[in-house]
Amino acid sequence: KKNKMVIRVFKQLWSSPVGIRTTHFWGPVANWGIALAGLADINRPPEKVSGLMTTALAIYSILFMRFAWMVKPRNYLLLACHAFNEVVQWYHLSRKARYEYEKRDF
Repeated sequence: KKNKMVIRVFKQLWSSPVGIRTTHFWGPVANWGIALAGLADINRPPEKVSGLMTTALAIYSILFMRFAWMVKPRNYLLLACHAFNEVVQWYHLSRKARYEYEKRDF
């Protein structure tokens, strides 16, 4: 009974329009690498954060969040990946901005 359920679930994943045979699945899986790399940099000193690259990644993620929402069928895995990355990049940008503001001479 358990084996039949596992086989049924695997067949659904295999034949789904957003299943494991499609770029709707593997694209977001690969993109999680970007989000996880950003998360790994959480403790990186703010002076080491590249403002331009972080801004580029934030723009990239917001554009792909829209794409994930508009594409048919909707790609919720891609949307979640880029939403997570957007939060991480904005956190890094806020750390960088705070660092730059505090090091200024008045």
